[in-house]
Amino acid sequence: MSARDPSDQSVSPSADAASAPDRDIWSALRQATAARIGLGRAGNAIPLGEVLDFQFAHATARDAVHTPLDIPALEDQLAPLPLLRVASAATDRSTYLRRPDLGRILSPDCDLPEASETCDIVFVIADGLSATAIQRHAAPVIHACRAALAEFAIGPVVIASQARVAIGDPIGAMLKAQVSVVLVGERPGLTVSDSLGLYLTFGPRPGRRDSERNCISNVHDHGGLTYEGAARTLSWLVREALRRQLSGVDLKDDLPAAVTGPGAQPQLPTS
Repeated sequence: MSARDPSDQSVSPSADAASAPDRDIWSALRQATAARIGLGRAGNAIPLGEVLDFQFAHATARDAVHTPLDIPALEDQLAPLPLLRVASAATDRSTYLRRPDLGRILSPDCDLPEASETCDIVFVIADGLSATAIQRHAAPVIHACRAALAEFAIGPVVIASQARVAIGDPIGAMLKAQVSVVLVGERPGLTVSDSLGLYLTFGPRPGRRDSERNCISNVHDHGGLTYEGAARTLSWLVREALRRQLSGVDLKDDLPAAVTGPGAQPQLPTS
């Protein structure tokens, strides 16, 4: 068999070109998403590096669910704010995962004192499904939110273990808060395992429905919502909730552009 003449243009060089890094058709799309796309292949399998990355992400997500919250370290980050500790009726992590209902109510042994005076806002920190998110982001988010809501009467920060969002309802009622804000570790994924969410409820009391809450989600430092952005959004929602005396589906997150822009300060609407 004779060698191919290099000048013969009848044979396409596409196979060589397709393997060149600058011809990777997925590279532009990867810049727009953290999703696993265009992973390539090694023979009839996914490349080993991608398999190991997937396994590492899965292990990180499992760790986020099962790693216990380091409450003393969190309290140090929150100092010098007044703090209270409570626990849900779920006695351990296994029970918490199998019985979601127990994570929504306070332990029968809870000795949370009933407040003698009302307050505008109470912040509740719940470990949720990612204690990692709470450990990393709860304290800076609390500090940013308190700065944005400095003119309001804010109650003590309550740290709730083995807790879900609805645990803020009995806590808010006992502390006589007009608004409860629950910071919770969101269910971890294979891209982000430390995402934090904030749930606002006007008039917290046992029996509130999820439709009566407003959610600010995806607070993290991997391209998610910034601490300052979360604080601006929450500040607007709190003011609107107090003005309209409601929260949830009837309170739309329709912030004016001036509020969401960099350095913007929320303003109480006049109409």
